Amino acid sequence: MDRRSFLTKASVGGVAAAGAAALAAPALAQSTPKVTWRLTSSFPKSLDTIYGGADTLAKFVSEATDGNFTIQPFAAGEIVPGLQAADAVTDGAVEACHSVGYYYFGKDPTWALAAAVPFSLSARGINAWHYHGGGIELYNEFLAQHNIVGFPGGNTGVQMGGWFRKEINTVADLQGLKFRVGGFAGKVLERLGVVPQQLAGGDIYPALEKGTIDAAEWTTPYDDEKLGFVKVAPHYYYPGWWEGGPTVHFYFNKAAYEGLPASYQSLLRTAARAVDADMLAKYDFKNPPAIKSLVAQGALLKPFSKEILDACFEAANATYAEIEASNAGFKKIWDSIKAFRTEHYTWAQVAEYNYDTYMMIQQNAGKL
Repeated sequence: MDRRSFLTKASVGGVAAAGAAALAAPALAQSTPKVTWRLTSSFPKSLDTIYGGADTLAKFVSEATDGNFTIQPFAAGEIVPGLQAADAVTDGAVEACHSVGYYYFGKDPTWALAAAVPFSLSARGINAWHYHGGGIELYNEFLAQHNIVGFPGGNTGVQMGGWFRKEINTVADLQGLKFRVGGFAGKVLERLGVVPQQLAGGDIYPALEKGTIDAAEWTTPYDDEKLGFVKVAPHYYYPGWWEGGPTVHFYFNKAAYEGLPASYQSLLRTAARAVDADMLAKYDFKNPPAIKSLVAQGALLKPFSKEILDACFEAANATYAEIEASNAGFKKIWDSIKAFRTEHYTWAQVAEYNYDTYMMIQQNAGKL
């Protein structure tokens, strides 16, 4: 090849390469446009593990887009009260929120099903249903009525049953009990004579201290320790049968979500899923030292009696039957959860249960 021919071809190649680079830059810019969203949380910043899920989502999204897609989280009360977070998303006041579906039980009990309802699934079970049992799709059919798209964004694992000023051994002990508990659990417990109380987190301790309420549930040992309940209501019961595996959700305004590039939509789904796994792992890591600390401070750990659990189970089923009879949307999702619940607990009692039980025996024997 002579020099003139080489230079000509090289020049053409250079122009082509330059043209490709020129075309590539706008294409890249179009795929990662500048987007700024606001996210309101239902949680205060003091609850670092559960509130922190919003910060983690924002971090993942920003890092993956070189800062082009930014989500600014706001704590409960900074934009709207915590229990109005989903309303703000529906109305388009914010593009996103981090909340729990059962907070909106009063609007329609269907909201609660993908989060936690009494005697439903464990954290592992509800995640299996969400991701592989059609749960996300079923829930989004319902959420579309509220201009929302939702994805799991955290889980605490099974929660504690709450702090009580006195022992609760029988169903008779529940009569007239003023218990800070809401949503579905409150509706079930009313059948057994409990008087449910709705109180914000900051109001619970003084109410317990003064005897305005007799008991209160919050979440898990890690979060409960921060609120100091052990000082005024030392009887610490388990399990929180109304929250066997409570899912926290990221709710996105449907129009805002669908207006994003497909790559951003995929990123949000992936980041939410990462937060979902991360939060559960954090609670599993932080709860062991917290429960030891609470016992050292005087917490009296006690399981709910079989009598109480059986009565609550029957009351929950009666409540479900009433709702299913008048709410087709609720029935559709609950039927799906119940079908998988049977399969899940068939499998869970085989290898998982027996392995964990054996290891617990070794731990109790001081061999671990």
